[in-house]
Amino acid sequence: MTQPIPISYKDAGVDIDVGDALVERIKPLAKKTLREGVLAGIGGFGALFEVPKRYQEPVLVSGTDGVGTKLKLAFAWNMHDTVGIDLVGMSVNDVLVQGAEPLFFLDYFACGKLELETAATVIGGIAKGCEQSGCALIGGETAEMPGMYPTGEYDLAGFCVGVVEKSKILSGQNVQAGDVVLGLASNGVHSNGFSLLRKCLERAGHELPHTLDGQPFRNAVMAPTRLYVKSVLAALAAHPPKAGARPGIKALAHITGGGLLENIPRVLPHGCAAQLQKGSWPQSELFAWLQATAGIDDAEMNRTFNNGIGMVVVLAAEEAAACAQTLRDLGETVYPIGSIVARGNGAAVRLV
Repeated sequence: MTQPIPISYKDAGVDIDVGDALVERIKPLAKKTLREGVLAGIGGFGALFEVPKRYQEPVLVSGTDGVGTKLKLAFAWNMHDTVGIDLVGMSVNDVLVQGAEPLFFLDYFACGKLELETAATVIGGIAKGCEQSGCALIGGETAEMPGMYPTGEYDLAGFCVGVVEKSKILSGQNVQAGDVVLGLASNGVHSNGFSLLRKCLERAGHELPHTLDGQPFRNAVMAPTRLYVKSVLAALAAHPPKAGARPGIKALAHITGGGLLENIPRVLPHGCAAQLQKGSWPQSELFAWLQATAGIDDAEMNRTFNNGIGMVVVLAAEEAAACAQTLRDLGETVYPIGSIVARGNGAAVRLV
């Protein structure tokens, strides 16, 4: 019987050596993200993390997300350095909404053929996002799966765990009529609404602006998700939530898919609505271009995109000015964009 010609794993499309080389490239990037609590990180079968002892009643908060079809533009434009930051931002900003400090992050990178430089660039962005958010990149998975993805394409997912004192969980239950809504500016589209954005690119064809908001068009479109963790945690420390309906930060909303109209209601108690004042924050050139190209009204803009506001803070009116200044001092651009009113039979978010 004729012996079959040997077929190696590499012949089948999986190069273990490239995977090993990627791990070695990742290790120094992950090392920069180390923080208190890390007992064992990248390299083992599982990562170990000890909840910091300064927490008296720790409650763990988890979040997971991806980057969505923004990746299609990363492939087309060969821009892989920011999508890793997007991946981190989508999860850490969600965890932050509960008042939690992000502790650690894990990523999942899947492709048909592992390209070392591309993968290292993407994961370098993940490490950068973790470093900027104060959370440790302690593990992940790189999956090379021939035939599953087209050449040059990959998918990303991420998972974050944070911690908050039980007594300081932000539930929004103390929000009441008369509270103020502050909006923290976004960096741009972040990582939501890209299916519509790509339709706008198709419609515009070659008639694209050279620059938007003082930067090249593609840079404006691919600007990474703003990481609000350090500034908002500092603001929570300076203006902590308090029992009852008294001053302090009462609720946070990360403005992602569904925009302002669908994310703010998620942190409002029954009977309350957010009344947002049109024109209380500026519309960037990027969002103005998207709205004009798509031909959609203000309501659809604020339901599809963050439209310039990436995080919303709800707090008592008497503390709003001081909190806004705290956030500005920490580098955020802050706009008073509305107030909380009785809902009645109206919508949960009203643009007036």
